Amino acid sequence: MTFTQTGDATIREYVQAWQKLDVDEQLALFWFIYKEMGSSITPAAPGASTVSPEIAEGLFNQVKELNHEQQLQLQRDLIKGVDNQLSREYGSLGDTTKLLFWYRLAQGMESTTIVPLPAGYQLSSPSQQLLAKIKELSFEKQMNLFRDYVSPMGAEPQAGAKI
Repeated sequence: MTFTQTGDATIREYVQAWQKLDVDEQLALFWFIYKEMGSSITPAAPGASTVSPEIAEGLFNQVKELNHEQQLQLQRDLIKGVDNQLSREYGSLGDTTKLLFWYRLAQGMESTTIVPLPAGYQLSSPSQQLLAKIKELSFEKQMNLFRDYVSPMGAEPQAGAKI
């Protein structure tokens, strides 16, 4: 999947580099970004006027009810675009709401409501390099990068009652 919305070549390159990582490494990189930049991302995700926090919270609450192995599998499924009900629900969200949902997952990981990263986990060298590059971007470019990364995830919503 090489979808990107932003015309910025650097952001496109970073999104594609992120998407080329192993699925679990993609999840780990997201966690490390949250840990290092979460405080600056916080106001942006919930503060955007197009966000429906209740929708992101509702999807988060469904994930929270799953056991840790199911939570991890769902996150993997979202990245891979696997077609299931939660993935379709996610796919129907706007980009900023998707970003808020991932932010809520990271908060849940921090409190262990959501399956946490294994203790002592180390990012691979390519992920560490990408994280360093992301940290150098302006805040606006970081937000565009995160939106472009989460946007194509999930499955396409289906017509009718299937979502």
